[in-house]
Amino acid sequence: MVTGGSRGLGEHVVRLLLTEGARVATCARTPEGLSALRDTVQSSGALVTRALDVVEPGALEQFVEDAATEMGGLDGVVASAGGARGRGLAEATHQDWSETWEMNAGHAARLTTAAAPHLRAAGGGSIVVVASISGWKPGPQAQYGAAKAAQIFMVASLARELADSGIRVNAVSPGSMLIPGKRWDRMRREDPSAFAHFLQELPGRELVTPQEVADVIAFLLSGQSRGVTGANIPVDKGQNAPTPNGY
Repeated sequence: MVTGGSRGLGEHVVRLLLTEGARVATCARTPEGLSALRDTVQSSGALVTRALDVVEPGALEQFVEDAATEMGGLDGVVASAGGARGRGLAEATHQDWSETWEMNAGHAARLTTAAAPHLRAAGGGSIVVVASISGWKPGPQAQYGAAKAAQIFMVASLARELADSGIRVNAVSPGSMLIPGKRWDRMRREDPSAFAHFLQELPGRELVTPQEVADVIAFLLSGQSRGVTGANIPVDKGQNAPTPNGY
């Protein structure tokens, strides 16, 4: 199961897992994105989708139960959905902080809680939480970095709590990803000088791609990573500050 699988990194993860022969369940907020995904995958029969918001009470948990029933169980989950609300400290509201936490750490915790019995029934499995280098490399806005730091801590703790069930828990922390149509791609096209300045934060002067991050996630889901748990793995091409604003 992959949350947030209709676009960006989540979509790359879903497509990669399908090409590897997995059956995949994924959710996203808009049915249009999921429909477009189904229309372009070769193994559409191996894909289970549902439109839902991961912060809606009960919706994610019900999808876990339904998907596990339809697919005959679960042996891996990826908490890829996330996001941020609000701006700097003076402008951000209590609701901005709360919603940012729920989209990231809260949703990952609820996904883990719902999936753990199914993974346990399968004899073990792998949970991957998509965090961010913002979880330990300071940058604006603080509410986003704090939520990502919570994910990283949660992974280290839950990996120990679930180890006796044969369940591994790891985090992958992408750097700034170059995704068509998204923030860094727009900057690259609309403000080349600012983008070139931002690239100075990376030793190789290039941003990581979603496919490169998806490859690491697929590895952590596989038995080849059976010795890895409780880890936070940066996939950032050595990026320094997580935003053009520095810090």
